[in-house]
Amino acid sequence: MDAAAEEAAVARFLREYPQTEQAEYGHPALVGCTDVAWSQIPGCPAELPVLLRGLLDQVAGPEALRVLDNVLMNSVFHVSPAMSAALPFLIRLAALPDIAVRSGLVDLLVVAAELSQPVDADNERQVLLLGNECDHPEREWCRAAFATHAPALHALLEAETLPDGLISAADRECLLRAAEPQRYSSS
Repeated sequence: MDAAAEEAAVARFLREYPQTEQAEYGHPALVGCTDVAWSQIPGCPAELPVLLRGLLDQVAGPEALRVLDNVLMNSVFHVSPAMSAALPFLIRLAALPDIAVRSGLVDLLVVAAELSQPVDADNERQVLLLGNECDHPEREWCRAAFATHAPALHALLEAETLPDGLISAADRECLLRAAEPQRYSSS
């Protein structure tokens, strides 16, 4: 989705769910959200915080997640430059047991973790699908964000936090690998 289409999707979301624009940022999962210079991130709509806030709304949450997915993913194989800035909030939001879009948030985190893994320059297929590391600095930015927020990711992955069936063993492993790449680098 190009920048104009993303802006249009966000504007449509704001028209359909105006209550999210007026909601406060006081939720603990969104602390620091207004401190991010979202509009200075290439291709990122300035209203991205409204989408994050919309995830907390039971009614608007599914649409906020759909629009957010489109904004944070440049394509099926690439995260956008905004993903790394959004990860701390996505991790904290996914840890909320009563959020309506929790499974979708966990899925988005898994996709971000998977697409943030380093690409082996000697693997032609990987390079063809995912591009060279030097052409996609957003992967390194996401790896740094996952590492920085590893304690929150570990808290999310605690067995009693996630109900059975919300995350597979493979997806759990993917998120743990993102949180602790040095521990999983030999596997």
